[in-house]
Amino acid sequence: MVNLSTDCPQFDNDIAEVVRLFLDAEKLEAPREPMLDGDVFVSARLFKENHTWAAEAVCACAEAGERRGFSYRYESPLRGESALEQKRYQKRCVKIAVFRAMRLAFPEAFLPWGSLTGIRPTRLLHELKESLGAEEARRMMLESFDVSGEKLALAAEILSVQNEMPRLSSEKETGVYIGIPYCKTRCLYCSFPSEVRHAKTDMAAYLAALKRDIAFGARLLRETGRKVRSMYMGGGTPTVLTADELDGLLSFTLSAYGGYGLEFTVEAGRPDTIDREKLSVLKRSGVTRISINPQSMNDATLALIGRSHSAHEVERAFYEAREAGFSAINMDVIAGLPGESLGDFQNTLDAVERLNPENLTVHTLAIKRSSLLKDRLSLYPLASAEEADHMVDAGRALARRLSMRPYYMYRQKYMRGNLENVGYAKPLTECVYNVDMMEETASILSHGANAMTKRVFQGESRVERIPAPKDIKTYLDKLDALCEAKERLFFEERWPRLTSRP
Repeated sequence: MVNLSTDCPQFDNDIAEVVRLFLDAEKLEAPREPMLDGDVFVSARLFKENHTWAAEAVCACAEAGERRGFSYRYESPLRGESALEQKRYQKRCVKIAVFRAMRLAFPEAFLPWGSLTGIRPTRLLHELKESLGAEEARRMMLESFDVSGEKLALAAEILSVQNEMPRLSSEKETGVYIGIPYCKTRCLYCSFPSEVRHAKTDMAAYLAALKRDIAFGARLLRETGRKVRSMYMGGGTPTVLTADELDGLLSFTLSAYGGYGLEFTVEAGRPDTIDREKLSVLKRSGVTRISINPQSMNDATLALIGRSHSAHEVERAFYEAREAGFSAINMDVIAGLPGESLGDFQNTLDAVERLNPENLTVHTLAIKRSSLLKDRLSLYPLASAEEADHMVDAGRALARRLSMRPYYMYRQKYMRGNLENVGYAKPLTECVYNVDMMEETASILSHGANAMTKRVFQGESRVERIPAPKDIKTYLDKLDALCEAKERLFFEERWPRLTSRP
């Protein structure tokens, strides 16, 4: 049991995330005495001293009737004037102090990203460089946050590539997301609330509501002078739709918005949902980028994780996409899948190398609480943190051989080895939407169940979000309220409320 005591409860969740870097603890309990064998006690105290913030943390472990404790004190080298900055520095102090006290207690832990637990290390590095300069930003990443030199170099390279990509011309450029929360089967590791499409699935009701959502969003952009920066259709698996359903939805969307901006990406995803007719529809509709995602090119693994396709079907779908005229294809692979060794993962990479896509996304397996894998962990052998790291390195090596560069990155909770997901691309084939979404450099107007709309207030370091209901029935029932919430988010105090809705 992990026990937590702190005088700064506003940071309890942040402290818990640091603790989970070292221990598999779903929740932290209130302190109990006496400590039993196997218990871990963590405490944190925050205070102000000499015009700066300081934190003291203790990590104590009980084993064989004995208790050993480790402590660390950290003072923030930064001072902020605003309340937001003050809170940020307070949290930073507490997290670093807890991290270092726990690292003293568990020195064998593999933690290449140090105390960072957020999903956007590149955004932090960018903010530090903007406010403190490149050298101080580098020093803080290495010395304050304990990030390894290799991971810092990765983050710096990604920022360099992003600097070459199309920049925003104004706050009114907006990405558009369209969500299809249906799949052919449910993967073992999946935590998304997608539904499996069956013969009796009422897809017509969802598509009708989605078109209402899209029509309203397009009107909002049009009447307030915003324009589409990029468009992305994800899921789920959008190609679980029939060719006719895809054609109708894409035609409606492009008619409503009048275009897709710099690019239009569709996650074709499952190769067993892709055929020549659907590829023709996508190409005819102006889609510029697609994803064909094997996750693994080992048939035994595909069967184990619930993918209803073979490695051969991945190759078939890829070549058919090439024949259809797609010159920007992404492929996703996952490092650390159940039962896979480094050799198995290398077999996947070798197959991807033969196909030679323009983009490669190397994910690290994340064991999410709502996944089937989480419930059945004892049934599957998983790669160690070090093995997962070797797999990720192998993915990076393949990207170099294919002349790709890393251009975006994000991290998730419960990832093997506390690692990362990285998108690689050949020059001039990077996905603008991916960068805007992950780095929060542009607002995103989303449509569909479980889709996240967010407005980025440029120059204010502020992002506000509106999540759509995850459950499809609830989305259908609450669509009008959702549209009103989007209107308030984007246009209150700046533009008059619109008087009509679809």
